[in-house]
Amino acid sequence: MTASRQPGALAALGEGRLAGSWTLDAARSQVGLASKKLWGLVPVKGVFGEVSGSGAVTEAGEVTGTLTVAAGSIDTKLKWRDAHVRSAHFLDVANCPDITFSVETISLAADGVTVVGSLTVRDVTRQVSFGALVSGNDGEVTLDAEVPVNRFDYGVTFNPLGHVAKMSAITVHAVFTRQ
Repeated sequence: MTASRQPGALAALGEGRLAGSWTLDAARSQVGLASKKLWGLVPVKGVFGEVSGSGAVTEAGEVTGTLTVAAGSIDTKLKWRDAHVRSAHFLDVANCPDITFSVETISLAADGVTVVGSLTVRDVTRQVSFGALVSGNDGEVTLDAEVPVNRFDYGVTFNPLGHVAKMSAITVHAVFTRQ
């Protein structure tokens, strides 16, 4: 997505034209996880196969909503690695099946929007803030973002030999349609 596609959606948000209820189109949306291992030299990427969400926009342009990811739906293209990422060493899906993000505010920024909300991973909740690009119109809105996350902040501290990077990125391509 390019910044040039943003003004219509941003203007619609600011003018209250996006007021109403919105649902995530899971078939057209994607949430991924990117990290590095082997002392930050080898990238590891995965995509979550199950994602859901909804939101609401007020006439004043205030946004609330929730995005939920089934942590066990991670697919890194290696079955043994997927099993390890799902284990108690990392996402602990047996005890913490979902990763959730709850939007508290979305505000207009010079190059898109700034999103502030609560991210919950392994039952640990932290407030995060990140920039996002927005495109769309009155019936469909797309949000694209890369959210940097220190996995140690969420209790994901398994790191034998120090070969797994602390920082990861959650990538989001979320398509919302008006209900």
